[in-house]
Amino acid sequence: MDFPKTTIRAFQEKLFRGEQSVVAAVAAYLQRIAAAKNLNAFLTILDDRANARAHAIDAKIKRGAAGKLAGVIIAVKDILAMKGERLTCGSRILENFVSPYDATIIQKLEAADAIIIGKTNMDEFAMGSSTENSAFGPAKNPINPDYVPGGSSGGSAVAVAANLAMAALGSDTGGSIRQPAALCGVVGMKPTYGRVSRFGLVAFASSLDQVGPLAHSVEDVARILEVICGHDERDSTSAPVAVEEFSRFLDGEVKGKVVGLPKEYLAGGVQKEIHAAVTAAKARLQEAGAVIKEVSLPHTRYAIATYYIICTAEASANLARYDGARYGHRSRDAQSLEEMYVKSRSEGFGAEVKRRIMLGTYVLSSGYYDAYYRRAQKVRTLIRRDFEQAFKECDVLLTPTTPTTAFKLGEKTADPLEMYLADIFTVSINLAGVPAISIPFGVDAKGLPIGLQIIGKAFDEKNVLQTAHFLETAHP
Repeated sequence: MDFPKTTIRAFQEKLFRGEQSVVAAVAAYLQRIAAAKNLNAFLTILDDRANARAHAIDAKIKRGAAGKLAGVIIAVKDILAMKGERLTCGSRILENFVSPYDATIIQKLEAADAIIIGKTNMDEFAMGSSTENSAFGPAKNPINPDYVPGGSSGGSAVAVAANLAMAALGSDTGGSIRQPAALCGVVGMKPTYGRVSRFGLVAFASSLDQVGPLAHSVEDVARILEVICGHDERDSTSAPVAVEEFSRFLDGEVKGKVVGLPKEYLAGGVQKEIHAAVTAAKARLQEAGAVIKEVSLPHTRYAIATYYIICTAEASANLARYDGARYGHRSRDAQSLEEMYVKSRSEGFGAEVKRRIMLGTYVLSSGYYDAYYRRAQKVRTLIRRDFEQAFKECDVLLTPTTPTTAFKLGEKTADPLEMYLADIFTVSINLAGVPAISIPFGVDAKGLPIGLQIIGKAFDEKNVLQTAHFLETAHP
């Protein structure tokens, strides 16, 4: 049985009319996943768990007691803890680790009667922009399997784009939801830092990491956000901010909205079709009564350097816990405690993770802390102030999500710096802690998707989603 791409609203309308069952939908998606193994989107398939929940939710629907996401089939990045399930983070060091508890957002999804069908492939510990750093092989772009799907949430983007799930969760430290969403032609959103609980999210860079949804439409993203957002006492960075019913604001109205175009994001190095997409979006917004205003984010040129100093420093500290002593891989050849540490980490971590640990340890070391880490934190403050200043004049900002469309597998693996530059338009948003969404907006000459990014003020997801929904519906 095949299952067509569908929105959450359309699927649930059929469910509640009795024209569709959750059990049949789960069976159809499991068949699709089995047929698409070549894309390597999933690391774990939760077929027994999904089937059991499907029967229970069908019964709840008949009783009229189903939750907000009843029957919605979701894939989650394998960086989120699910009790009794493997939690690999795409790494050999955690290959056989089984989580003893659920992440808060897993609890929220299942309380809303969503069904988690599997855990998706990712760059090891979320460190990468192509999913080629996964210890279990790269995921492949369903538009053209010779190309990368982006990263680090590449498996989640593939799962949605290839219709292996209705929606997915990813984590975004420097663009890891938005960049793969753009390269695979789906919608992906990073909420404001603190909007979504990080309890049960394996840490990469704690001051930057945030969980968010990927889906076929802006409305689906809004519906999932309504469930996963909210204060959590178990996460000290969780913000006590009320959760709005985001899907109610998707009215297609942008008249009078001031949309900023940061000149630094279109200064050069942007693929011509992507530049044209921004121009087309600008025209549609103007036609609908929005005010377009050029703004400046002058410290953008320092964003990549700042980001890779801060994120590697935090990664160095966070990944120190994987030492072979308590959980995860332990070397069998070690003859002493020190040798156990060295060999376990050497065998368990991949090349990119080792690179970032060494960079982070270096910038935190005596004699270099002030020169690098402290200075990077000062520049981060300047980047955040750039956004604050821009939002005094604008409601949202419009930019490309990526400088280019998807690149070929293996094209950038030999040049880490070139790979890092794939995130040039996304890392600033994490440094500033503000929300941003990527939406598909056309294709290039090769048929590869183009993504546009809408950025908003902190905790103003409503305006971001409203603008994104307008552009989504305005695009042919």
